[in-house]
Amino acid sequence: MKRAAIILGILSFAVWAAAQTSGASGQPTQAPAGQTAAAGAAAAPAAVKRPPQAKTQPEFDAWKAASANTDAAGLEKAADDFATKFPDSELRVLLYKNAMRLYQKSNNAEKTEAMGRKVLALDPDDPEALTQVAEVIAERTRDSDIDKDQRFDEGMKMAQKALQTVDTDVSVPSGTPQDKLDAYKAGLRSQAYSTMGAIEYSKNNFAAAQTNFEKAIDAYPSDPYALDVLRLALSLDKQQKYPEALKVANRAVDMTQDNTPMGTPARRERDRLVQLTGGTPPAPSQPPKN
Repeated sequence: MKRAAIILGILSFAVWAAAQTSGASGQPTQAPAGQTAAAGAAAAPAAVKRPPQAKTQPEFDAWKAASANTDAAGLEKAADDFATKFPDSELRVLLYKNAMRLYQKSNNAEKTEAMGRKVLALDPDDPEALTQVAEVIAERTRDSDIDKDQRFDEGMKMAQKALQTVDTDVSVPSGTPQDKLDAYKAGLRSQAYSTMGAIEYSKNNFAAAQTNFEKAIDAYPSDPYALDVLRLALSLDKQQKYPEALKVANRAVDMTQDNTPMGTPARRERDRLVQLTGGTPPAPSQPPKN
């Protein structure tokens, strides 16, 4: 997923942020003497909160050792051990968030949700954990689930909350390039709107699904997610907006390769809409991106 790549791309900044919170003595670093509040405000990116900090050198050293795990299961265990040893540490959230990312990268939805919920237990406003858990809920909830409505309601509320907290609760170090921060936030917004669209589509609210998929695409216009484009076409199709749906389906085809998990349904939907409208499939207007 491209949105996941955006999130993982800023992982180095999150790790670096935690590393900067402790000096040699294990205490939080202080601004240089004489630095004015105005100068500090000018240097810091907009709408960010203070990164987690270590209180002591042993806590920082233990976090550093735990965070060296590159295996998701190993990092999860290390995070649990660290949380047991330092039950009040602010750095616990970084370990669980990194474990969430690693599980997401390996397509382990169950563990992604579990780690995301551990993040939210420590920081209920974290926009990345909110979007990840909401997306898993949307993807894993089935019509046959007896708690379907409750799960969809929870996922919708999480996605909506993420759209609010992405402007107030992103935690990155001062000095993070603004373009990286902007891309990270845009990715989270796109993911949140996509999840809301998926939930509305599953509930047969196709007009609302259309609106949210359009917002998901508009949130990251330089590199939209092909699945959102396909889902937008399907939402339009369900409303019998066939000519408009065909235009969007053609875009989904142009963005994907044939015989791929997204390319095959995109072409199937395009061909269906061609038959309904009496049109002909256009030649790809650009090389496939994924």
